[in-house]
Amino acid sequence: MNATKSWRAAEVVTARPIAHRGRHDFGKGIVENTASAFAAAIIGGYPIECDLQLTRDGEAVVFHDDHLDRLTEGHGLVKNISAADMQALTIRNSQDRVQTLAELLAQVRGQVPLIIELKSNWDGDVRLAERAIEVLKGYDGPCCLMSFDPDMIAAVRRLSPATIRGIVAKRCDDPYYGALPLARQMELRTFSHISRTRPDFVSFQFEELPWAPITALRSSGVPVISWTIRTPEQAVMARRCSDQITFEGFPA
Repeated sequence: MNATKSWRAAEVVTARPIAHRGRHDFGKGIVENTASAFAAAIIGGYPIECDLQLTRDGEAVVFHDDHLDRLTEGHGLVKNISAADMQALTIRNSQDRVQTLAELLAQVRGQVPLIIELKSNWDGDVRLAERAIEVLKGYDGPCCLMSFDPDMIAAVRRLSPATIRGIVAKRCDDPYYGALPLARQMELRTFSHISRTRPDFVSFQFEELPWAPITALRSSGVPVISWTIRTPEQAVMARRCSDQITFEGFPA
């Protein structure tokens, strides 16, 4: 598969601005992480950033939230729903339905790079990484896997060392990390997971750049992409401290 280092990380994640959850526009009925948003990104030649969740029966589906309620008429947690039931759900304000990873790959067909985030419950469960790697084995387009959770990326490294992998991060004093054990927070704060994750790139929250650990990694040759950029002014700021932007809401 071409999620491998036959593609250089920089070729996949820095060549062009990355469309956050696809090229979406809710007002026009083009909703995040849908086939319509991905089609719009492909038309613009933009790499696609997207999110994966694991269903009850172990399928990887393209969906950001843990809960169904914001984006669908369904209720409850994605992890408690079967893949078939997920695929039957229509996304609010659109004609799109939830896609599996395999359906996304069939749509994109290598036309643009895929930057795929593995969502995590921070519980050591790496089945989503396993499933993503399994599905990607038959894919011949440029792509990579990334996650906030070092356990996920360590699993990618162990199971498929040739797959391009990245760490998504923000400073560890963010409330997002507040429920994690202190030892895990310290690992994220100091980037001490590097020895087991060995990321090929970092995706970092632009408002919190520059930050010494990220500056050091970038100086060592690790590409840094930043998120989420919503105005041209933010893009100017982000490009001072990163090698590419993940954007939405304006022509990048």
